[in-house]
Amino acid sequence: MNILEKIANELDTFSKSERKVAEVILASPNTVIHASIAALAKQANISEPTVNRFCRRLDTKGYPDFKLHLAQSLANGTPYVNRHVDEDDTADEYTAKIFESTMASLELARKSLNTTAVNRAVDLLTQANKISFFGLGASAVVAHDALNKFFRFNVPVVYFDDVLMQRMSAINSQQGDVVIVISHTGRTKALVEVAALAKENDATVIGITTDSSPLAKECSLVLSVDVAEDTDLYMPMSSRIAQLTLVDILATGFTLRRGSKFRDNLKKVKDSLRSSRFERKE
Repeated sequence: MNILEKIANELDTFSKSERKVAEVILASPNTVIHASIAALAKQANISEPTVNRFCRRLDTKGYPDFKLHLAQSLANGTPYVNRHVDEDDTADEYTAKIFESTMASLELARKSLNTTAVNRAVDLLTQANKISFFGLGASAVVAHDALNKFFRFNVPVVYFDDVLMQRMSAINSQQGDVVIVISHTGRTKALVEVAALAKENDATVIGITTDSSPLAKECSLVLSVDVAEDTDLYMPMSSRIAQLTLVDILATGFTLRRGSKFRDNLKKVKDSLRSSRFERKE
């Protein structure tokens, strides 16, 4: 039973204050996902501690954990499109839903991301002899974006979305190399095998994937963005945006860690591109 079903089934057992919270959540769960505890308390006309008690009654650790469970329970909608979208949605409705669900997912991903692991990943990347980015399907787009970001950083960088090329590159990796494997589910067999090959050849393998997945078990370090999206059934959307954001975080950390002299080099790269563009009109 998901948490929305649980709230609906237990509605008559709640106290008067708890029922107010429940009714606000049931009326608009998509809004609650990205609302602060203060906003929810105000809308239900109750106190913030009451919201927390309500969340703990539902066997969650508090409001942030409750919102995560709420996002997971919204797994309905049009199969193979998006779990928040219904067949008869208008353009206004599905546009709003996609924006709202993406913003809510990014907020949950931000709160769940282990910044200690991010800092360790930046350490490894700034010391790497070579950086490789591997992904397949929707994650290949993220890996390609990572190549575009890190290519200008004056360190050897490669990207492959072909399994055979990934395997050969992994076999040719060595100590001092960093291989980043991207997969939301972490269950793609080919990528798990590639990660194992890179690790066998002494590369450091960083997985942008789900904790406790088969891929995570083959990685030296895991960066997990907690996005409740079933990509087995629905088109990858929020998970891909969260992965792209994590790539931006790593690129930013890399740039800051290298210092001001390194940023001067980035300015030269930017300046070299100016002649390829039309002048901006005022």
